[in-house]
Amino acid sequence: MDSKEALRRLVEGNKRFVDGAQTGIKQASQMHRDALIKEQNPFAIILGCSDSRVPAEIVFDQGLGDLFVIRVAGNIVSPSQVGSVEFAAERFGTPLVVVLGHSFCGAIEAAVEGLENPKQRASPNVNSIVSRIRPCVENLLELHVELSREELLHQAVRANIRASADHLRHGSQMLERLIAQEQLLVVGAEYSLETGIVEFFDQI
Repeated sequence: MDSKEALRRLVEGNKRFVDGAQTGIKQASQMHRDALIKEQNPFAIILGCSDSRVPAEIVFDQGLGDLFVIRVAGNIVSPSQVGSVEFAAERFGTPLVVVLGHSFCGAIEAAVEGLENPKQRASPNVNSIVSRIRPCVENLLELHVELSREELLHQAVRANIRASADHLRHGSQMLERLIAQEQLLVVGAEYSLETGIVEFFDQI
């Protein structure tokens, strides 16, 4: 399967999810589980947020073995996430990476609150997440002072998705090579909590 077909499967799966016509759960049969014991062949890698409202397999209506899912608050990219993407891309030949953010992201909101109230304290571990998001928010604040807070949060979600996708495209020699050879595509996408629709920013 190439990246174009992989993306098409995700788009179609999300449409089934939105329409309430899911089929992915049917792939949880014992026969299907047995077939996955010794091997897997995921057709897409999803780097998504840990938010409990955005489980990738459900919103894309996929079953066991279909997606290689990496979840972290704020769908940020750090060395462990890059390594996880590299592992799946190399080991399984997975042709598509989707950085999946979502509306009303708590990690984005935490980054905004941290800028609004610099004295606000969070644990060093939480700060390690927020610090990766903060540059996107700072740029928006500097360039678009007219934005309402709601619009700022919305734009920050999208800016953070794009930043994470760009990091994957340019932060790994292995991934850069696969992209140059047209064996891998990295795209950003936003899931709407309000509608259930996933909007892809970069179409093939």
